[in-house]
Amino acid sequence: MSTEQETGAVGATNQGEHDDEGPLDPQTERALNFVDMLLEKMDMDAEVTLAPDDGEGSADEIRLEIEGPDAGRIIGKRGSVLEAIQYLTTRIAHRPGEPRKHIAVDAEGYRARHEDQLSEMACKLAKRVATEGKVITFDPMSARDRRVVHMALKEITDVRTESHGEGPDRRVQIIPVKSAALGAGPAAPPSSP
Repeated sequence: MSTEQETGAVGATNQGEHDDEGPLDPQTERALNFVDMLLEKMDMDAEVTLAPDDGEGSADEIRLEIEGPDAGRIIGKRGSVLEAIQYLTTRIAHRPGEPRKHIAVDAEGYRARHEDQLSEMACKLAKRVATEGKVITFDPMSARDRRVVHMALKEITDVRTESHGEGPDRRVQIIPVKSAALGAGPAAPPSSP
């Protein structure tokens, strides 16, 4: 039995949907087939497709969307199941010697909503940092969430961002630029009374 037969019709449907644009690259095909097989093994009533090109993705990114009656169960607490699926999909899809593509797996638009909210919050906090001149440090967050914060603030000239810490304790700091520009060095957190 071939991999396409084992994983069901979703991977084959996705392949067919993109015939006019040419065949899918091997990483994309492996990612779609793996998530489809995983949904089937989890006995979930959901399907995986390539996310439509809304201009937010990049050429080196594979964006998958899971939709269906059970898609909400795929998310898990604070996106933990979705994060695990994305990690496993990345491990399965990448092969040595191929250009590495970033894989994003979303369910019912959860990740997109989360990233929009995180970007909005980062921008609000950046305005506060620029006004008050104090460093703001986020709670520990995933690499993807840190990237969202860095990207959301990269065009704001009044602040800069840095990541500090190791592993799951890694945090993003929003730092005012004006204090460094005046020669005062990076702003230090206020001391306790």
